[in-house]
Amino acid sequence: MRSPSFGKRRDVRTGSADATPASGTPVLQIRDMVIHYGRIEALHGISLTVDAGELVTLLGANGAGKSTTMRGISGLKQLTSGSIEFLGQDITRMPAAKRVIEGIVQVPEGRRVFPGMTVAENLDMGCYGRKFGSRAEQKTTVDYVYELFPRLAERRSQLGGTMSGGEQQMLAIGRALMARPKLLLLDEPSMGLAPMVIQQIFRIIATINEQGTTILLVEQNAQQALSRSDRGYVLETGTITREGPGKELLADDAVREAYLGVA
Repeated sequence: MRSPSFGKRRDVRTGSADATPASGTPVLQIRDMVIHYGRIEALHGISLTVDAGELVTLLGANGAGKSTTMRGISGLKQLTSGSIEFLGQDITRMPAAKRVIEGIVQVPEGRRVFPGMTVAENLDMGCYGRKFGSRAEQKTTVDYVYELFPRLAERRSQLGGTMSGGEQQMLAIGRALMARPKLLLLDEPSMGLAPMVIQQIFRIIATINEQGTTILLVEQNAQQALSRSDRGYVLETGTITREGPGKELLADDAVREAYLGVA
């Protein structure tokens, strides 16, 4: 089953197609983004681009500024200077809630599912504020999520707070997909998960991307992230120090030493 979200393909199940950017227009364009926390400058004028249909990784250690970058993109943290364009539109001062409606949807670090709500209710919250053309269209999106994550379908009546870490990560991603994002932001999806679960999560992320959803992924797990990415950026203490195709960065000696422990 193909994704009903924005991407390179027409939605074969609803017959509709979301607006795609004009030829050559990036889905996301960040220019010289500076963000402060009080007097501390967390980002020192970073620039990056995500094109339609890409899976792009922002790689960095703890404290590098990855989550701050995500917060700037989603509107949860105001920029000191610089600009953000989404599908050719300047959204630098656009409120966070409006960005979600426009199609920027974030899966936050730590998952943050609603613990007292069931799986089904968590998914319903994902499409809050999104206007579906019909109940059938909404059901199509729910069915897509359940097909992508069969475990969620099996446990649709279970409370989110009683699920394992891996299941909660699946639920958090599924909840984001309910909004049918044009740009999906994933913040540290592998954090706190067992190796086998991490492999499963990254396979699903790759599938979502292959079905047409544009993804910006923040990660420390270089092997899993860069091996599946079209391109990547390396962020160190608020500055982008490297960029290039994912597999080329994975073969970079400095990246291998810093993130894989291989000299």
